[in-house]
This record gives sequence, C-alpha cells and structure tokens, in this order.
Amino acid sequence: MLQQLFSPSLLHALDLIGIFVFAISGALLAVRKNLDVFGIAVLAEATALGGGLFRDVVIGAVPPAAFTDLGYFVTPLLAVALVFFLHPHVERIQNAVNFFDAAGLGLFCVVGTAKAYDYGLGLTASACLGLVTAVGGGVLRDVLANEVPSLLRWDRDLYAVPALVGATMVALCIHFDVLNAFTSSLAVITAFVLRLLALRYHWRAPRAWQRRSTAREEE
Repeated sequence: MLQQLFSPSLLHALDLIGIFVFAISGALLAVRKNLDVFGIAVLAEATALGGGLFRDVVIGAVPPAAFTDLGYFVTPLLAVALVFFLHPHVERIQNAVNFFDAAGLGLFCVVGTAKAYDYGLGLTASACLGLVTAVGGGVLRDVLANEVPSLLRWDRDLYAVPALVGATMVALCIHFDVLNAFTSSLAVITAFVLRLLALRYHWRAPRAWQRRSTAREEE
C-alpha cells in the first residue's frame, strides 16, 4: 500500500527529513539537560527512531528499517553535530524547527498506519501504531531525560491529538477503500495544520472536571 501512495525514493527522502528534525528536538533537550556528546547522540537517535522501531518490532518488520538502512542511523548524527556546535543558533530558529517537526508528525502518523495495515493489523491497531510511530520517539526522549512525557502534560500544546486525527483519517480511508495519494496527503496536511494551530493558539486537552464534592466530610 505504501508503494501505491508514495514512490520509494520520495518516501525515503521524507523519512530522512522527518528523522533529522525529530533528532534536532532530542539533541536540543539533551543540551538543555547539560548532557555530554554521547548523551546528546543517544537522545537524538531515540527521538528520531524510537517510534518507528517500536512499530516495526510489533508488526514483525524485522530487522527494523533503522538497522538495514545506514541513512536512518547517520541522519540523527548529522543533527547531533549541528546542535553540538551551533545550538544557540538552532534555539533561535525554534519556530522553524517546530514547523518541520509538525510536518514530520503528520507524515509519520500516516506512514505508520499504512505500514501497520500492510502487515495485517486491523484498522484500530493500525491507527494506534500510526500514533506511536509519530510520538513514540518523543516519549522515549522525555523518559530518558527524566521528564514527564510532553504529550501527557496538560500544560503543553496538543501533540498526540493531531497525530491521532491523521492516523484515524487513514484508517477510515482504508475502511472505505478510498486511500490514495490525495487522501493520504490530506491526512498528512490535516495533522500538520492541527499541530501548527495548537502551537499558535496554545490548544490543550481538557483535564478532569474539577468541582467541589457535595459529600459531607466525616467528623
């Protein structure tokens, strides 16, 4: 199915771009945590490849693409070199990093869902793995950096929700047999735009409804 949506060369190029941007976010967090160059590399690799690795292991696509394509491993190291020497400048273009990060989020949730379905998973499971592909690396990054994952924090702009919307759109398109280059691109753009809007307007998921209890306190 993936071959029908994107040409192999285009998909590979988009994958590497998404991996590079995700790696930058991991490397920047490592710098903020005052980690050494090895720690920066570990966080960059984990952020860039973590979601895809988890998906491939679950669906049985082994060895995972990250271990069979040298470009997948080397690309995060290029991001490490960039951040290691130029991190003050990279910090100053955070808006640009967020822009490409949102694009990577949209691409990975769509590709992850389609690939999971290709390997025989049902629509719901495929959408879940599409979500994991998009956000799993960020969760692993935060755990390694000893932080509560960003997508679990109420004070962070929506991240998982746009990816879930994109993955769900792909699953619905598969169900109705209308998944093609146009509809898959529409799913990518939808997730991308939702993420940008969340960043622009600080959209956040609601917390549990807080109200005073009417129960009388025990004396």
